[in-house]
Amino acid sequence: MDYVTPTTAMEASKALAQDGAFALAGGTDLLVKLKTKFVSPSVIVDIKQVPKIMSIENSTDGWWIGAAVPCAEISEHESLRQDWPGLVESLSLIGSTQIQGRATLGGNLCNASPAADSVPALIAAYGTCIISGQSGDREEPIENIVTSPGVTVLEKGEFILGFKLPKPESGTGDAYLRLIPRSEMDIAIVGAGTSVSVDKDKKITSIRVALGAIAPTQIILDGLEDLFIGKEPNENSINKLISIAESACRPIKDKRGTVEYRTKIAGVLAKRTLTIAYKRAINH
Repeated sequence: MDYVTPTTAMEASKALAQDGAFALAGGTDLLVKLKTKFVSPSVIVDIKQVPKIMSIENSTDGWWIGAAVPCAEISEHESLRQDWPGLVESLSLIGSTQIQGRATLGGNLCNASPAADSVPALIAAYGTCIISGQSGDREEPIENIVTSPGVTVLEKGEFILGFKLPKPESGTGDAYLRLIPRSEMDIAIVGAGTSVSVDKDKKITSIRVALGAIAPTQIILDGLEDLFIGKEPNENSINKLISIAESACRPIKDKRGTVEYRTKIAGVLAKRTLTIAYKRAINH
């Protein structure tokens, strides 16, 4: 097995195009798979020397988060927390404190788990990612990346260079919540990310709710604009949100929860994240 440390995106892409090549960023999944002999790479491509992949940048255009930045570093970024607290909260739930010191945002997405904590929050925040390959870079919405459990749209030789988030306007708030069987270090039974924007009259101008662990991939709830745009949330619209969330569910049944339980929780978390995000929006 070879180990290479490319210093440019093109070098990394060429190395990853080899048969049996695996990308290494945080390594929290790859190293476990190596130890258990679940995978046998011909070459490990350490992508952390590629420019911008380890940086966090804030500009008038929005945020850049490198795909290999550890979750702990992102969580400790105070300006990012002020702009997108829900996303930061989702990252603080990934694994233990030690795992967060290594785990990366790019890895959490590319692992392609339906229960990945960061993905609903990224989708709710209208995040996109920059995919680098031998033909150059391309930008894709987060919701287009995972196609089924363990599978992404990345082609041979491609890797995620980083993530872009819009600069939230005044009156924008987001939130992420999940339910797990234990109090810490477990996989979500359901995860929910929500973002809303409001005008000076506290009426909603945009809304997005994304759910995880209730279908083969994360999903965006449809039909919310007619319910909420130009209005304040009320009991009627929130109850309809719960119904929409429950109707969107296509969960599995496993030791963590039944289909009925996951479906019920999806509606509860959609309601709770909307409540938190709306409160943050009117105070932003």
